[in-house]
Amino acid sequence: MEFVGTALHNGLETSVKISPSKPDTGYRFRRADIPGAPEVEACVANIRDTLLATSLGLNGVYIHTVEHLLSALAGSGVDNASIEVLGDEIPILDGSAAPFTRGIEKVGLCEQNIPKRMLRIKESISAERGDSSAILNPSDDFSVHFIIEFENTFVGRQELNFQYSPDAYRKDIAFARTFGFMRDAEYLMEKGLALGGSMENAVVVGDDGVINPEGLRSPDEFVRHKILDTIGDLSLLGIPILGTYSGFKAGHGVNRLLMMEVMNQPGKWDLVCIEETDSDDMIFYPAHDTDLPSMVSSP
Repeated sequence: MEFVGTALHNGLETSVKISPSKPDTGYRFRRADIPGAPEVEACVANIRDTLLATSLGLNGVYIHTVEHLLSALAGSGVDNASIEVLGDEIPILDGSAAPFTRGIEKVGLCEQNIPKRMLRIKESISAERGDSSAILNPSDDFSVHFIIEFENTFVGRQELNFQYSPDAYRKDIAFARTFGFMRDAEYLMEKGLALGGSMENAVVVGDDGVINPEGLRSPDEFVRHKILDTIGDLSLLGIPILGTYSGFKAGHGVNRLLMMEVMNQPGKWDLVCIEETDSDDMIFYPAHDTDLPSMVSSP
């Protein structure tokens, strides 16, 4: 499964090829354009920047703007994948996760014959920066509650509760595009950012509303995209979560802080295996391996 397109921030053409990977290896990026094709694991320890996007790096090798692709993988129920990249940034495509999820749906998933492990939240874990915050609370499933609040009156305050399932993700979240404000465009380009941005891969908001001729894909597309980003960011824990995430004006930076708090407070979660019964009920039992995957260990 391969995707080719323009990178949002550096404006160059780039491509990714996604293949199945071994159990419990998580997501691993491979820079096929560099001699030796060095790998960068998708993990909290390898986060290098969270300004307007989540960027990963290891030993001087970088992969930028990974959150939409990771969101599509996690949202579609993919636990392990090898991602070959030509370039240092993931193509933005239409600004959402929908092209990736359609590709995943088309080729299908490879079922691996081992129990699925998940991280179950037992006590609240939170992080904040300024007036932005994020918290994980106990639950026997995964859901996201998000509130955004912008000075721009067209965007304003939006709130959404999302109960996760792969079908709900594809239907309700994957289509939501990244967005930005016209007043910020010149500043971003001066900083070498958003050089590949256009109305074909982002929702552009002016003082009086959306400038894109086609308008919005849903009235609350903005908050849906923030949920999309959050699902991509949280996948960097290297293991699916059983818990409820609540975010207020949170972004990549606050999500990074939250994941670090998870790693620093092992007494507030445990690892469980999940098994589906004939009646479609879920049974949870303790994982034999009580350590987090290596992808989330501190450097």
